[in-house]
Amino acid sequence: MRRAKKVTPRSNPSFAIVVDGKTEEWYLQMLKRNERNIRVSIKPEIPNKKSIKEQYHLVCELSDKEFSKVFWIVDLDAVIKEAKETPKGKQSPIKAFEDYRKVLRNKHPNVVVVVNNPCLEFWFLLHFEATTKYYNTCYSAESQLKKHLKNYEKSIKFFTKQNDDIYLKLKPHLREAIQRSTALGGFNNDHPEKAMCEMCLLFLSDELKKHFS
Repeated sequence: MRRAKKVTPRSNPSFAIVVDGKTEEWYLQMLKRNERNIRVSIKPEIPNKKSIKEQYHLVCELSDKEFSKVFWIVDLDAVIKEAKETPKGKQSPIKAFEDYRKVLRNKHPNVVVVVNNPCLEFWFLLHFEATTKYYNTCYSAESQLKKHLKNYEKSIKFFTKQNDDIYLKLKPHLREAIQRSTALGGFNNDHPEKAMCEMCLLFLSDELKKHFS
């Protein structure tokens, strides 16, 4: 009598996503809530302290755990603001971020760094506009976004409202946003003050692209 072949259960991919604010966390939670057919575990992670250095250390820690990939979503306006507040003689957070990216690229191949400039609201804006305009503050990008989402606000009520959450508001335009994000190109150390959005790296990852490409 032939023995039954032992079947090893396939585990679903898992993403840890390091973010520095609640808006990113709520958006990712709504992505999970609405895309039930995606067999990828998505776990937002917010460090206790939100400096670039603290975020980097959390990314490194998570990259050594069981996650398939670790995404680090960085709002560059926060890095630029931190750089302006850094005393003379100390390393600029922009230079530190550049060094962190090099280390992650060379030593942590399962880490993907996602840069938004100025912030996540620019990603939301790309759902409605094909723009290359550089917004030097998140407030200015948010003001433009409100021309399309008139009641936009950074609140859990707005982001997570049942049957009308932030992801559902944006979903009809998601593919256009991915295309526009891709067209802007990636982060350039020599030109940090440039409009960019690398959220496409999440949606076009090997594990997710069949759902969104």
